Amino acid sequence: MAAALCSVFALLPAGTLPAAAADGQAEPPPPRVELVLDVSGSMNARDLDGQSRMSAAQRAFNEVIDAVPDEVQLGIRTLGANYPGEDKKIGCQDSEQLYPVGPVNRTEAKTAVATLRPTGWTPIGYALRRADEDLGKGDGTRRIVLITDGEDSCGQPDPCDVARELAAKGTHLVVDTLGLTLDEKVREQLSCIAEATGGTYTAVQHTDQLSDRLQQLVRRSADTPVEKPTAVIGAGSCEDAPVLGTGVYTDRQKFEEHRWYRVPVEQGQELRASVSVAADREVGNDYGVLLRTLDENGRELVRGTDADSGRTDVVSAGLRYPFTDDAADADEAESSTSDGSDSGDATEEDGARVACLEVANSFSAPPGVKREPGLPVELSIDIVDAPSEPADLAAFGLGSGWILLVVLTGTGLVVGAVWGLVTRLTAGRTH
Repeated sequence: MAAALCSVFALLPAGTLPAAAADGQAEPPPPRVELVLDVSGSMNARDLDGQSRMSAAQRAFNEVIDAVPDEVQLGIRTLGANYPGEDKKIGCQDSEQLYPVGPVNRTEAKTAVATLRPTGWTPIGYALRRADEDLGKGDGTRRIVLITDGEDSCGQPDPCDVARELAAKGTHLVVDTLGLTLDEKVREQLSCIAEATGGTYTAVQHTDQLSDRLQQLVRRSADTPVEKPTAVIGAGSCEDAPVLGTGVYTDRQKFEEHRWYRVPVEQGQELRASVSVAADREVGNDYGVLLRTLDENGRELVRGTDADSGRTDVVSAGLRYPFTDDAADADEAESSTSDGSDSGDATEEDGARVACLEVANSFSAPPGVKREPGLPVELSIDIVDAPSEPADLAAFGLGSGWILLVVLTGTGLVVGAVWGLVTRLTAGRTH
């Protein structure tokens, strides 16, 4: 699924006045992340590249602690780490903060993680509420990364209800979930938690995948804007579509549906767009996502696609298109009809052209799977200055392909001629 980027302000040396402060603006609060780790008894299972799930998680945590950006405040909370008994009331409140959210002392954090041993229950809902409290309040980005190998074993509070409750508070909280098993019930619950807060769900099958994904999510907290994505509803045609600008938008799309959005782009600008469609429930094999840019006459300008089969969580596609004089000339040439008349181009208003974005999917729902509501869609749009590359130099870029062919052909001819001459001289000496 694709996200918008924002600038991260670095702390200046002591005694130096930050530029933002000099302008009378407050420096943005640091992003805060808490890793919530399942330490229940099932984490003893040895099915991650020959290691126990607990060992793989500890190794991944150590690598994340080493790589955490300086501007990110990191904390660690456990669930099921202390109580091995059968009393459900006690077991379902077994969650503690292992390391407080703040600047990371790598030695202390690693030492705390090394003490963990799989023990008890899996109170996910309870742990999520406590993690939200750990992160505190404020305007900065807040992220919870939940790592578990099972669904909640307590029932109350229901983790999905807790996630919706936290999202409704409007505190810029995102919950990402990582499942260390391919169990379908676990997948459904973790997908529900992530979807409720705009997060992602990942099914982890290898130790390296766990480490890489954890590091990616922690880094993302430093690059994610505080503003929440804007909810929009795409239309069935371009002429009825909502007008969007730079930003991140969310929508829902039915199985095999096409939705349209309009984006005004100035001459000399480049449109960049990406879309992610999340499979938040079981889907059929063979699926794909299409993202196209067209003018208002239905002429395709550029497209991006992605397709696969089997099991997935998110399918994404992206595209970019420069609205330059060269591109406009090419569009006008294509729009000319056979009798020499012009069929028109994209609408222009005050120097801006309107691009039509089409998002389509080819997901199918297996028997018994609910088709409503539609699949979650995240659409990211960015409009930047188009590359100022001269046309004559662009024609010689390796991306055009032919220049590389000419170089290789010329080199082959020269090498062949030299080799032939050497062979003839060698043969002459032999005779």
